[in-house]
Amino acid sequence: VQLQASGGGLVQAGGSLRISCAASGRTFSSYVMGWFRQAPGKEREFVAASTWIGGSAYYADSVKGRFTISRDNAKNTVDLQMNTLKPEDTAVYYCAVGRLALAGRQPSVPSKYEHWGQGTLVTVSS
Repeated sequence: VQLQASGGGLVQAGGSLRISCAASGRTFSSYVMGWFRQAPGKEREFVAASTWIGGSAYYADSVKGRFTISRDNAKNTVDLQMNTLKPEDTAVYYCAVGRLALAGRQPSVPSKYEHWGQGTLVTVSS
């Protein structure tokens, strides 16, 4: 399994950015795709997750109403649309994939995910 995150960059506070994760190496119908982030000096934290089939979505309280996770089953991609960005959203964003039986029950727990992408940096300036 390979996960390739892209789309990070520098944006001003209040702006928007869309990051994407391209997944390959297997079929993901029984998997959950998640986005996590890690700011300097902080632990990795959950951002959002979506089941590959059915599209059930989960969000951290800190991003609810501002971020939207979506997937394109035909292209095997999962996007994260980030609106009304804040300086505290600055972090390296990682996509991850985990089995529905594990990550589907605890989508916010990093250890439930088996494969991780390399991360893409999002910087929000004040």
